[in-house]
Amino acid sequence: MGSASVSTARVNCRVFVDFDGTISPVDTTDLLLERFAAPAWREIEEEWKAGRIGSRECMVRQIDLVRATPAEMDAFVGAVEIDDGFGGFVNLVRRLGHALVVVSDGLDRTIRTVLDRNGIDVPYFANHLQWRGTDRWRLKFPHAKSDCASLAGNCKCSFAEGRPRQLNILVGDGRSDFCLAGRADLVLAKDSLLKHCRTVDLPHMPFDNFYQATGLLAGWLRERAAAVTEHAARAVEE
Repeated sequence: MGSASVSTARVNCRVFVDFDGTISPVDTTDLLLERFAAPAWREIEEEWKAGRIGSRECMVRQIDLVRATPAEMDAFVGAVEIDDGFGGFVNLVRRLGHALVVVSDGLDRTIRTVLDRNGIDVPYFANHLQWRGTDRWRLKFPHAKSDCASLAGNCKCSFAEGRPRQLNILVGDGRSDFCLAGRADLVLAKDSLLKHCRTVDLPHMPFDNFYQATGLLAGWLRERAAAVTEHAARAVEE
């Protein structure tokens, strides 16, 4: 691929990666609800899909319906698979000297369990699932913002604030990524995020898996570095 030749001194990026539906091909929160929650969680889900409630209220009410011990939950989540190409994607980003962080409106316990099982050590920010004892749980939102445009539990937009000399790259698939997509220099998108990017004309590339995403990102970085180098050369000539 030749991706190692990209000049990290000229191109400095932050890569934000969604978890559910992106790193994990399935929505792990829905899996937990299907396995451990009372059936009423589906009615709450429909309220969220209809736009009558935000994701924060939706998840609080759903998690309150969950009945599972920590051991039961971790054993169930531990069987969740991730995209086979994600490890290679992480290696590319690190080799080129960029920062990668997982930003999710899902559950931190789920993300930690799945990433640990796959031997992937990356920083992540998500909603905090707190054990209340026996088989009860509550949800907390350490990364929420009162003015969040999408009323998400984890306001992803806030992670793109500041550091104007860094380029923001988003890899995602869903509604919780819409706001951050509007602040990204490049979006690697699929599913509803891809439709959103096309509708509002955001800079994006479609992808199906992380093998594709790795190649697309490497190529984009090469082109970006070449453009910066050319611009610098012209400035010197002038």
